[in-house]
Amino acid sequence: MPYETLIYQKEDGTAIITLNRPERLNALSYQLMAELEQVADDISEDGEVRAVILTGAGRGFCAGADLKERSDPGVKQPIRKRYTVFHKIEDLDKPVIAAINGVAIGGGLELTLVCDFRIASDLARLGLGEIKLGVIPAGGGTQRLPRLIGAARAKRLLFFGDHIDAQEALRIGLVDEVVPAEELMPRAKQMTKELAERPPLALKIAKSCVNLGLQMDLAAALDYEAKCASILVASEDRIEGMRAFLEKRKPVFKGK
Repeated sequence: MPYETLIYQKEDGTAIITLNRPERLNALSYQLMAELEQVADDISEDGEVRAVILTGAGRGFCAGADLKERSDPGVKQPIRKRYTVFHKIEDLDKPVIAAINGVAIGGGLELTLVCDFRIASDLARLGLGEIKLGVIPAGGGTQRLPRLIGAARAKRLLFFGDHIDAQEALRIGLVDEVVPAEELMPRAKQMTKELAERPPLALKIAKSCVNLGLQMDLAAALDYEAKCASILVASEDRIEGMRAFLEKRKPVFKGK
């Protein structure tokens, strides 16, 4: 389907989502949120997509909620759902890389938190400034952030509302890599190319083990891991992987 507030492309098994409201630093309008939700559904059902890159057009990744739109009494606000676009992106059964090309603040930073990897341009700035507006992050920031960087560091970002640069984000574990701006997309595409060569069924199950396991106690998570591992033992991909190893050739995985 055509999109108005984002650009969707596919390249060699990689889905590239570009938030495309550069004049508003890709702020999350209601339309953009709806289109993100739709593209997540499309990717989930597309067997050709093996990995996803999420980035922004222009000089920003995403400036968070479109406050101008939300403060307009003439704009009808959609009913808030329990299962949001953030959950949909987090629950995609394919690896998702956030290529953070500029500012990622508020809901923009929360959007990166539902991705599996975060690569930042050296020009990026990140933060959660909601406290300065008298509110708190409502896209999972108070929960996903401390799980990623620890409670004390998360509270510093949440309570003070200040922005940090890419190198500080790397130091505290908020991003995985920092690269020069011109190398951001090539690096993200290099990663998705490598991920596309991995067995998709094993990737899907490994992601599920991590994401769901973090919501369980250790004993339950280990039990879930064991059950998932037993599923993979009987898979065609596991047999192909072992056969290719013994035959000293590159495996051809089919996700079965």
